[in-house]
Amino acid sequence: MKQLIIKNKGKINFVILLIVTILVLYFSLKDNYGAIINEIHKANPIWIIISFLLVICYWFFRSIALNNFIRQFNPKYRFLSTLQLMLRTQFFNGITPFATGGQPYQIYYLKDAGISIASSTSIILQNFIVYQIALVFLGLVALISNFYFNIFTNNAILGHLLALGFIINTLVIVIMFIVAFNKRMNKKLVNWGINILSFLHLIKDSNGKKQDWDKAIVNFHEGAKTLLKNKKKFIKAIFLNLIALISLYLIPYTLLCSTGNYNTITPFIAIITSAYVMVIGSFVPIPGGSGGLEYGFISFYGNFIGGATLTAIMLLWRFITYYFGIIIGAIALNIKKVN
Repeated sequence: MKQLIIKNKGKINFVILLIVTILVLYFSLKDNYGAIINEIHKANPIWIIISFLLVICYWFFRSIALNNFIRQFNPKYRFLSTLQLMLRTQFFNGITPFATGGQPYQIYYLKDAGISIASSTSIILQNFIVYQIALVFLGLVALISNFYFNIFTNNAILGHLLALGFIINTLVIVIMFIVAFNKRMNKKLVNWGINILSFLHLIKDSNGKKQDWDKAIVNFHEGAKTLLKNKKKFIKAIFLNLIALISLYLIPYTLLCSTGNYNTITPFIAIITSAYVMVIGSFVPIPGGSGGLEYGFISFYGNFIGGATLTAIMLLWRFITYYFGIIIGAIALNIKKVN
């Protein structure tokens, strides 16, 4: 029954993603199809290759950060295994709202590799926290930069969306820290959940389950404490995620170069603009943030370039940063696990 529900959710998410993708392509191409296709066709392949290499760098540096956390619990865990996990995660993140499918799969993958659920949950939580900190940090840099240099024209709707996205991402960090370090609250939540399941006759021996979960929570929090105990590892993980995000944020710049627009924006402006786009798109409740990310990209990068070139770059950017990840993730899922 559970597997059937998961399969149905996956099908629903895929249908939603397909519909939104078709709508985005239709509204993007309907007014200037020939010119947009021509812009894509004449793009310099060297710069396109560099764009693909940048998204690979994003996966690579995030894998290094994740591997460092895994090695706290398994010092011999191979980097290639972590890289394979990261690639597979792109598929599950890509087909689920808010990219929520990746973390449960990571926990399952690590459990299958002999790491307990409590430890694997701690690993994934630590990794998620440092990623969110890096994301919010770059968003804050973007806000400060725009305040001093007035990079973007005032837009009330975009301003409200940006504020909402920034608040949500900051709240996520706060909630994750509470979950990671508030042992008493977690025990109450787990006991409450077990009581409900016991009342519904979905589990037996509720007292035994509570004892098992109490042990798991203790192990989980002990693992989470290592995130702050080892400050060097904590800062290093944030730094690696910053490099990963900067690699991702530079892709629009290299795509602009592929169309011959070398002086339209600087790499710094591309990083700032992409940070704005990601902060807005991160809270869109559709797989891959579809619709929201495209809107954010057109709205912010539209300050520097327009017409067919802007739409062509947006479509290339979406394929490289999103659909390419789903494709690579699907391929990685069909390759035997690296031991």
